[in-house]
Amino acid sequence: MSDLDRVLARVDADFEAALERWTDFLRIPSISTDPAHNADTRRAAQWLAEQLRELGFDASVRDTPGHPMVVAHHPGPGGDAPHLLYYGHYDVQPPDPVEEWDSGPFEPTIVEGPHGRRMVARGAVDDKGQLMTFVEAFRAWQAEHGTLPVQVTAFFEGEEESGSPSLKPFLEQHKQELGADVCVISDTGSWDVETPALTTQLRGLLYTELVVDAPDHDLHSGLYGGAVPNPLNALGRILGQLHDDQGRIAIPGFYDAVVEPDEATRAKWQALDFDADAFLQGVGVDAAGGEQDRGVLEKIWARPTCDVNGMLGGYTGTGAKTVLPARASAKISFRLVPDQDPEAAAEQFRAYLHGIVPAGCSWELIVHHGAPAIRVPTDSPYLRAAREALENAYGREALLIGCGGSIPVVGVMKEVLGIDSLLMGFGLADDRMHSPNEKFEVRCFENGIKSHVALLDRMARGVGT
Repeated sequence: MSDLDRVLARVDADFEAALERWTDFLRIPSISTDPAHNADTRRAAQWLAEQLRELGFDASVRDTPGHPMVVAHHPGPGGDAPHLLYYGHYDVQPPDPVEEWDSGPFEPTIVEGPHGRRMVARGAVDDKGQLMTFVEAFRAWQAEHGTLPVQVTAFFEGEEESGSPSLKPFLEQHKQELGADVCVISDTGSWDVETPALTTQLRGLLYTELVVDAPDHDLHSGLYGGAVPNPLNALGRILGQLHDDQGRIAIPGFYDAVVEPDEATRAKWQALDFDADAFLQGVGVDAAGGEQDRGVLEKIWARPTCDVNGMLGGYTGTGAKTVLPARASAKISFRLVPDQDPEAAAEQFRAYLHGIVPAGCSWELIVHHGAPAIRVPTDSPYLRAAREALENAYGREALLIGCGGSIPVVGVMKEVLGIDSLLMGFGLADDRMHSPNEKFEVRCFENGIKSHVALLDRMARGVGT
């Protein structure tokens, strides 16, 4: 047996124990956005550091102004072996609405699905399950050979789900320590359960909050209704003017920097044989939204969006309360494509609001955070090596795909450390990330471990030029 085959056999032999470790990790409610779970978030960091120490890493939990970072180093075989930086996040989204879960969000449960066993829990796929795929790959190499075949730095943050405020300052402060040849990230998806993929394009993000005020306190809607501006009515009118009848964003200048996909790119997408109807029906929808003259894949990979993510105002409790509220607000996010600047998009939105907010209302636009879209070089020798590793693990060619989501760390890694990232993920479209009953197929978890085992082997043999 080759060195690689021996490690893959070790993965098989130790797989049920790997599931137990993954389960233990998922039980920790590391919700970074909720201060009530600050201690839990730290506990998750400490748990990870201890796991890495058991594998021969020099691992530590580093404090930040927010949640801690986990930094761990393994020398590998020494010499001039390649140096890989593995990034992941151990924090998770809040589980709300809890009543919609079939089991407790932090009571990991394995159930049967169309692809066999699946793990259901908050963080199952985003990102604890995917993070554990490379931790378990490290474990298998260490158990079989007593070391890793390359130099490895593991870098895990606890604020990804709350905007990563400490990430860039930490990277800048520890730039020399965290330097590597390439960054490996598993926070994206496969094409399907049998077909691996590398993501080469990510949309950016602009996350805002619009607050509309009118009266200085809540009013009786009978005594004042019709005479005093209603912030909720005003907010509804504003939001209704964000798109035209064809689904295009109505903000002047918003599309100026958007580049149309070329014909070669469109041909590649068409060759993927994507089933748009099945994609929509998988979430209970029978008709596409957004721009009516665009296909579904183009919409989520190459077109910007403007979405209302939440609204607040007035009375929403049981029964009736005829109130005219003093304030209404909405969370509004924009997914951006390459060449769009988040700051410029925010200013375009602000300028548009100046012209459409009804008279008698005051307003404020709060920009919470933004990050540009990302293109990963498709001619990189590291990407070619990753495709070979995935083909080895799956027995079929890895596709190059886009992703509608945002992973700001990719841009930060390039800006601060000067390195590209390999977006090698194993999630599926129906994993219900950020939703009740989030899940990760056990088969995908296993494929992920074996893919990272193969990647370590492939990188150890050099990537060429």
